Amino acid sequence: MKLSINHRCDDFNSYRAARVKSLFNVESGANFSLDAELDLESASWQIGVIVGPSGSGKTSMGRTLWGPQALYAPSWPSDAPVIDAITPGGSFDDVTAALSSVGLGSVPTWLRPFGVLSNGEQFRANLARLIAEAPAQAVLDEFSSVVDRQIAQIGAGAFAKAWRRTGGQAVLLSCHYDILDWVQPDWVFDTGTGQFIRGSLRRRPRIDVELWQAKWQHWPAFEPHHYLKLPHMIAATNYVATVNGQLVAHVAVSTRAGMKEARACRLVVMPEWQGAGVGLRFLDAVCERWRLGQNRYDKPMLTLFHTSHPGLASALRRSDKWTQVSARLVGESKLRSMTSMAKTAARLGVKGVGAGYGGHFRAVQGFRYLGSPVCESEQTGPVEVPPCA
Repeated sequence: MKLSINHRCDDFNSYRAARVKSLFNVESGANFSLDAELDLESASWQIGVIVGPSGSGKTSMGRTLWGPQALYAPSWPSDAPVIDAITPGGSFDDVTAALSSVGLGSVPTWLRPFGVLSNGEQFRANLARLIAEAPAQAVLDEFSSVVDRQIAQIGAGAFAKAWRRTGGQAVLLSCHYDILDWVQPDWVFDTGTGQFIRGSLRRRPRIDVELWQAKWQHWPAFEPHHYLKLPHMIAATNYVATVNGQLVAHVAVSTRAGMKEARACRLVVMPEWQGAGVGLRFLDAVCERWRLGQNRYDKPMLTLFHTSHPGLASALRRSDKWTQVSARLVGESKLRSMTSMAKTAARLGVKGVGAGYGGHFRAVQGFRYLGSPVCESEQTGPVEVPPCA
């Protein structure tokens, strides 16, 4: 496919315009031309990237490729949350899956209108809407240009993974080369050099995550992003994941009655890291340590985990390390829970326990971590989990 771009505007001859032409030996700024050869027919593809400096013709190429109507620029209502604005007639599960797939998994964010979201949240909301609508062809202009580079890279990788499940074709227009390793496009055209590259294999950058054992000192940073407001778990061991010293994820683990099983709760992944695949691997790593007895009790235990998050529940069902053990549409009696907890607190001499669980209409799904069948043979020794300073 050959694209020929020819733009012309008025040639001005004001004093300043004439002086610029004289100073810099420029005859005119009225014309812009670009010829590009894109080999899009020789092999199937789903994601292409047109990259290059500003003003080098990326938007013009995007408009010419499939016509101006292919440029994706959705209009968002100001009086509806994003959860209602994305494919209103579609499936609720499909919408939440699209939001989670691009890293917009913070439930409170789903309840806000698009206009009040941050730039990073708007970037991901647009990607989620595109994935949910799944057009056959789409062009995204200024892809990742207005967001922090870390959010751009993680979001780009998450989008690429989710988009490939739609079967459509998308062309991303960007002036940032740092997204290429994360998107892993089928082809790239560089407007700066005029070079077209197809099938260039790229290795997605490695994310080295450190796992730390902690107390509750880091929870205030994670709590605003958790969808429940509850007191701290009793007798919990907390774990946090960090990347280069930056907080990434949190989970707390306690034991059930009789200490035959563990129970993991308060799983939170920071918004800027959602979509990178860190959360589930972090949870697996913590539960594997408990399965092997690498805990303060030195006792091997399987771990139970409950969630109302549709995206997380789907991911756990797909994993061969987890099995679903329960699914409830409503909670147990909250009064009975409060009474039971008060009796236990009185017996142990603990004061100030007035909470109770249940009484809600959330669909809660329960899972048990079993580990992978290859874990035993691959285990070469205990992995140290250093305490947080």
